[in-house]
Amino acid sequence: MKKARLTTRGRSFLSAGLTLLVGGVVLGFLDVVRLGGLLLALVVATWWLSRRRDRRVEVARRLQPDVVTAGSRCAITLTFTNTDRRRSRYGLAQETLDYTLGDSPRFVLPGMAAGESRVVEYTVQPRVRGEHDVGPVHVSIRDPFGMTERHVTVQAVDRLLVLPRIVALGASHPPGAGSGQEGTTPAMIALHGEEDVSLRNYQDGDDLRKVHWPATAHRGELMVRQLDRPARRSCVLLLDSRSSAHAGHGEHSSFEWAVSALASIAARMHELGYLVHLVSKETVAAGVHLSDLPPTVVQLWLARAALGGDDTNFAFVLKGAHDVAGTGAVVVAAVADDLAGLLNDLGSLRQPGASALALRLDTASFGGPSPQRTVGLADYGWRVVDVPADMTIEQAWTTITRRSLVRVGAL
Repeated sequence: MKKARLTTRGRSFLSAGLTLLVGGVVLGFLDVVRLGGLLLALVVATWWLSRRRDRRVEVARRLQPDVVTAGSRCAITLTFTNTDRRRSRYGLAQETLDYTLGDSPRFVLPGMAAGESRVVEYTVQPRVRGEHDVGPVHVSIRDPFGMTERHVTVQAVDRLLVLPRIVALGASHPPGAGSGQEGTTPAMIALHGEEDVSLRNYQDGDDLRKVHWPATAHRGELMVRQLDRPARRSCVLLLDSRSSAHAGHGEHSSFEWAVSALASIAARMHELGYLVHLVSKETVAAGVHLSDLPPTVVQLWLARAALGGDDTNFAFVLKGAHDVAGTGAVVVAAVADDLAGLLNDLGSLRQPGASALALRLDTASFGGPSPQRTVGLADYGWRVVDVPADMTIEQAWTTITRRSLVRVGAL
């Protein structure tokens, strides 16, 4: 809360009063002296009244909905309630918004009787995903004559969570996404973990009808079929969030393109029956990268993703990716094109028999410098597509998943 101060009108009346008072005394005009004294008395009286205790006004805010997708609308309702026993004074209220939500709205707040409420509503349409603060409310209160002004801050702050956009990726799927004869990559069989084995060693008590005789003859020991649950393939989504590697600002930055692309790919891979793991600096720090996540939860984590860190931090993220990619998961990485010193750690994420896809962002087209290109991920068996700023997510996905994009050692 700030102290009461004179407005432009108040300072004008004060100057006029002093001038009339001094001029009347010097010239000997008693009526002019009285007029100057009256103006000074009015200014002093309003200033003294403004220093008295302010009326208590509470603010309640409702966001509907409080979680939206970038580009969607959110209706925000503010309810001002006079909780004092006296009538509140006239004022102007201004909501504080993040710049990504638009201009801060202003409202006229009329005087309210004790217990009376006023409701105002406005709409925002955020275009950039993330967590955005809504509030506090700044109320400017003036006296009835407009001589003085006091600023009061009502500390009522809420948060609006904006999810990244999800783009429909059509019928395209990564290599090996089909089943039976359609798939080009055999299903990976793990001895432990989330994918149940199809064969295991015989244990006392096992039903002899489940013995797999061809595998028994091949290995020289009894092998039985494990039919508890069907195996499910997994997919690892990797986000490069190095602040020094990305370029651009706001919704048109390379980082925002990468976030929206991974959110869209997560939805598509879930449709194909994959278990989806999101590996970012936020999920690795929380240990969530080890768990498979539904697309809605992936969106929530990507909504909170932020630029930060350097190559050392990203190397730590890559270590977390190795923890979940070792079972032969499909790897999809959205990375900047400056990968010097990280290629070996990133390239080795692809496991034998599995596919790895890289959306390599052309940061120069996003407004950044052109990095020096060295050995590429394609030499590690990855499928790679360079993404300029004008390429859509659907175009990048269609390009990287088509069968004609084949390199020796890649799937």
